[in-house]
Amino acid sequence: MDKEVKFSFVFRDMWQSAGKYVPRVDQLLKVAPAIIRMGCFDRVETNGGGFEQVNLLFGENPNNAVRQWTKPFHEAGIQTHMLDRGLNGLRMSPVPADVRKLFYKVKHAQGTDITRTFCGLNDIRNIAPSIGYAHEAGMISQCALCITYSPIHTVDYYVDMARQLIELGTDEICIKDMAGIGRPESLGKITAGIKAIKDIPVQYHSHAGPGFNMASILEVCKNGCDYVDVGVSPLAWGTGHADVLAVQAMLKDAGFKVKDINMEAYMEVRSLIQEFMDDFLGLYCNPLNRINNSLLIAPGLPGGMMGSLMADLETNLSSLNKWKAKHGQPQLTEDQLLIKLFDEVAYVWPKVGYPCLVTPFSQYVKNLALMNVIQMEKGKERWSMIADDIWDMILGKAGKLPGEVAPELVEKAKAEGREFSTNSPQDNYPDQLDEYRRLMKEKGWDFGQDDEELFEYAMHPAQYEAYRSGKAKADFLADVEKRRNAANAVGSTAAGAPQQPQELTVTVQGKQYKVKVAYGDQPEAQAAPQAGSAPQAAGEGEDILAPLEGKFYRVKNAQETPKNVGDSVKKGDVLFYIEAMKTYNAVLAEFDGVITAFNLNAGDSVEEDDVVMRISKL
Repeated sequence: MDKEVKFSFVFRDMWQSAGKYVPRVDQLLKVAPAIIRMGCFDRVETNGGGFEQVNLLFGENPNNAVRQWTKPFHEAGIQTHMLDRGLNGLRMSPVPADVRKLFYKVKHAQGTDITRTFCGLNDIRNIAPSIGYAHEAGMISQCALCITYSPIHTVDYYVDMARQLIELGTDEICIKDMAGIGRPESLGKITAGIKAIKDIPVQYHSHAGPGFNMASILEVCKNGCDYVDVGVSPLAWGTGHADVLAVQAMLKDAGFKVKDINMEAYMEVRSLIQEFMDDFLGLYCNPLNRINNSLLIAPGLPGGMMGSLMADLETNLSSLNKWKAKHGQPQLTEDQLLIKLFDEVAYVWPKVGYPCLVTPFSQYVKNLALMNVIQMEKGKERWSMIADDIWDMILGKAGKLPGEVAPELVEKAKAEGREFSTNSPQDNYPDQLDEYRRLMKEKGWDFGQDDEELFEYAMHPAQYEAYRSGKAKADFLADVEKRRNAANAVGSTAAGAPQQPQELTVTVQGKQYKVKVAYGDQPEAQAAPQAGSAPQAAGEGEDILAPLEGKFYRVKNAQETPKNVGDSVKKGDVLFYIEAMKTYNAVLAEFDGVITAFNLNAGDSVEEDDVVMRISKL
C-alpha cells in the first residue's frame, strides 16, 4: 500500500485531557526541540481556548507564548494548528463577529498556519464565517465534523455536512471524535463519503478513553484519512490520545507509509512530560484520567473536558459533603458522585436536543447535569439552576439544536418569559471591539502588536483583567502551594506533624499579595492585595449568599454595568455572577432594595453560602 498517513502531535490537548492546565512557555520551549527531533510529526497543535486562559492564569502573556511556541516548528517545516469554536471563538460563551475576525488576524501574525473550526451543534451558520476569516488572514481552513452517537447523528448526516462545508470552500475536513465514542465502521464510511465528494485532506482526531480509538484510526485510514492526531506517554491513552508508537506500528503493519520515530528523542519528550508533571502540572491530573474507562460510552463526555471535570469534581464533592454534614446526611464518595453525574448526563442530553458533547456544549450539558445532581441531593428540583449561556443553547440563540427540546424545558422557558430564537446566531451578539478599545484607552493599556492585547481582552475580559492586576498569578501560586502541601500532608500527618494554615507574601509584577494557604478541611486559599481589599459587609440589610462554589464577578463582559454600593435594584435584576465550571451563573435579586455592601473583589473564590453582599429592603 502506497498511501501515506501523517501524524499531528496534539500536545496542548494532551495536557488538558489529563488535567486542568498546560505547561508554561518556558516548559513548552524546553520540549519543542525534542518533539522536532522525533522526526515523525508533520503538524503540531499550538493553542486552543484553554491555552489562552491558562497563560493568563500563570501570569504569562498567551500572545508571547504562541509566538514563541510556533517559531521552532516553523523553522523545522512543521505546520501548526489551533482550535476555533466557531461562534464561541476561544471561550465558553458566544463571541461578536468583529472579535472573531480579529482572532484570525492575530493568530496568523503569531505564526499559526491552520485553524480547526467546529461547532458543537454542527450548525453550518456558525462555521461558515470562519472559512472566510481564515482565507482573508492567509490561513488554511480546516472545518470539523463533531462526532457523537445518537439517533440523529448518522453517516448520511455527517457526509451531507461535509458536502456543505466543501461547497463553502473549506480546505480540509477534520473528523473530530472528541469523546472517542464514534463507532469504527461508521467512521470509515464517513471518511469514504467525504473522499467521494472531493479528494480533500482529512484529519482524524480521537480520544482513547472509551476503547474504540485504535480500531477507529485503522478504519478511517483504510478509507482515505491523511492525518491522525496522536499523543505521547505518559499522557497517552486514558482520556487522552493514542500513543504515536502504537499508531505508527499498527499502520506500518497494515501497509501504510509512515515516518520513522527517533526513539532517543521520544524518550526525551516522555521524560520532559514527566518532569513537568513532577513540577506542578501533576497536581492537577486526576489518576482516573490516566486509565481507559468504557463507562464514558454512555455519557459521551469528551476527553478534552475530562481533565478539568475531575479537578472540578473534587471541589464540588467537598462543597456538597460540607452541606450534607451540616444537615446530618451521609456523605458521597467521588465514585458515587461521578456515577450520578454520568447517569444524569445521559438523561439530560436528549432533553436539551442532542448537542454534540464538545466545548462549550459538553460543559453546558455536564454543568447542567451536575447542578441537577447537586440540587436534587439537597432536596431541590431538577432544572432549578440553569446558567444564561445554557439557556441560550436551549433557546436556539447559539444555533439550531440537532434534536427537539423536551416539553418540560419549553414550559419552564415560557414560565420565565424566555423566547426561542430561529435567527442567525451571530446576530444575537453585536460587535464589541470599539467598547474594548475605549476601556483599554481609559486604563492606559496598549493594544499590542497586531492588536493582540486588544484581542485577548475582548476574548477573555475577566481573566485578562485578573492577569493585568497580578491577582490571577497570585491566586494560581497560592493554589499550587496548597496542593503541594496537601500532597505532602499524608506523610507529614503520619509522622505527627500538624498542618496549620500559612500566610505567604507573593510578589507579582512589583505588587505584593498576602496569600493564606490552608490544607485538608481548612478553608480554601484566598489571595488579595495587601492594600485596597474588598470592603467587609458592614452595611445594613439582608445577606445575599453565594448559591454555589466558584469565583465572584460583578459583570461577565464589557457591555454590562456593574452594580455598586448605593445602587437601587429591582426584583429579578442581575446582582453578580458566580463563574463555576467555565460558565457564568447569574444571581438575581429576590426583592427590591439598595445595595449597602460588597464582601468580595472580582475573581475572589467563594463557597456555597458565603456572604457576597448585603441589600437593604425597600
